[in-house]
Amino acid sequence: MNTQKIGFLVDSGSDVPLETIEKANIKVIPLKIIYSDKEYTDKVDIHAQDVYDRLDQEIPKTSLPSGEVISEMLQEFKNEGYEKVIAITISSGLSGTNNMVRLMAENVDDLEVFTLDTKNIGIGSGFLAIKATDYVEKGLAWEVIKEKLLDDVKKSKIFFHVPTLEYLQKGGRIGLVSSILGNVLNLKPVISCNENGIYHTVAKVRGNKKSIQRAINLASEFAGNAKKYHLAIAFGGKTAEVQVDDIRVELKKKLPNFIKIYEDQVSPALGVHTGPGLIGIGVQIIED
Repeated sequence: MNTQKIGFLVDSGSDVPLETIEKANIKVIPLKIIYSDKEYTDKVDIHAQDVYDRLDQEIPKTSLPSGEVISEMLQEFKNEGYEKVIAITISSGLSGTNNMVRLMAENVDDLEVFTLDTKNIGIGSGFLAIKATDYVEKGLAWEVIKEKLLDDVKKSKIFFHVPTLEYLQKGGRIGLVSSILGNVLNLKPVISCNENGIYHTVAKVRGNKKSIQRAINLASEFAGNAKKYHLAIAFGGKTAEVQVDDIRVELKKKLPNFIKIYEDQVSPALGVHTGPGLIGIGVQIIED
């Protein structure tokens, strides 16, 4: 039970499951999807499939909300009687959201804000929000919660099968992902975030089916001998969603000790940079 009056703040790119958001009364910083004629709010008035349907006409830009919006959200916590806030964001290596939250928090008196850089994205970040709400629910001390969450960053990982690097390149999010002769050799990259939270290539596999299988295998290797873990299947658009049932069967076979499997569409902000057909396989090791 949240007897310490600790609030939770996440960004929409962390893909925190709706059930967790509702249960813990989490506030969500909405990233922005910007087209030439209109601006949309991530997951509010636009969804990933909407982005994919318009990619032939325009690849939109993404941005974080203004510092003013974040400051207003932090002020809401104060007005609601909170004294502490856990803010969880996607990697600072992929977005300025983490730094913006940290800077805005410095200007809010009488509110202690712990801003966690997950070094991850999508449900890879969302796993940390799930864990944070669990720690608070269990009544752990504030300093213990912060220490555990910092340690948990290295226990969460997501591996993405990306059908094409086109959108990562055009969006400037290519990071350390190496260019490959994808069209010639039908090579499909599996990417993840490194220890600095920057995209990098972890495998190059010929064909979509083998690429997805490699992502599952990499997730299994990451889990290692862990006795408990959460799993996740993230998907980008209809072409990826139809594969989820088969992926779930394979995932359960490879990683049978899961506590729960989370499944959801990726945020529009992530979809802009990765394009349709994305499949993400996430693992969060649970040790307590």
